[in-house]
Amino acid sequence: MNHFFVVILFLMAANLYALTEAETSAIIKTVDDLQRNSGDYTSLCYIKDTEKGKEPRLNQALVYRRDTDNKFMILFTKPKEDAGKGYLKIDKNLWNYEPSTGKWDRKTERERIGGTNSRRGDFDESKLSEEFTAVYDGDEKLGDYDAYKFTLAGKNGVDVPYPVLKLWVDKASKNILKREEYSLSKKLMRTSFYPKWMKKFSPSKKSDVWIPEEIRIFDELEKGNTTIILIKEVDLNTLPENMFTKAWVESKSK
Repeated sequence: MNHFFVVILFLMAANLYALTEAETSAIIKTVDDLQRNSGDYTSLCYIKDTEKGKEPRLNQALVYRRDTDNKFMILFTKPKEDAGKGYLKIDKNLWNYEPSTGKWDRKTERERIGGTNSRRGDFDESKLSEEFTAVYDGDEKLGDYDAYKFTLAGKNGVDVPYPVLKLWVDKASKNILKREEYSLSKKLMRTSFYPKWMKKFSPSKKSDVWIPEEIRIFDELEKGNTTIILIKEVDLNTLPENMFTKAWVESKSK
């Protein structure tokens, strides 16, 4: 067969199996829905941060969420010098508490949590379909996984750490395998891998929820700097009503 026609047939076949805009949006929404608890969430997190030329630093923190009200809180418990430091997100505001001064400072979504290369979004509920518009880039093989590849652009008026994402989603599970985050100038800032996911039954959702058990983050500006987040002891039962307040965080640092 003429080489030209082989190429044409190949392109037609590829186009035939390309995801439509509606199918792309549905997959991104599924990624969110699989992680959505529709209630409260507690986990114990270990954050290992490695900077080139320095000793690795290990933090331990408790993460609390009330997804129905868009509330998020992280409280550092170890090491001793960081114990009592916390972050509180209510609606669109992210606050950082420093127990040594007793002061609260408002932060942006770009804030490095606890001085590590992690961000609030690494621990919070997935809201990709609400915060970004996705475009299908094609299919890719990622290790042993067959993946969809997407480019996501932040929606107008939405505060996100990085305005452009590239996302690799496992075709079988619809969980994230890899995520790249870019600046407005299209410079690659961070690359994250999600090698392990856990499944938990959610009483509020009355179905299973998928939670990343391990996230490996690579700083693309400072090569050699990495952050590993391990998420353990996940509890999806209801939390006390008055927890998500500045007063509650302050009381835990005394």
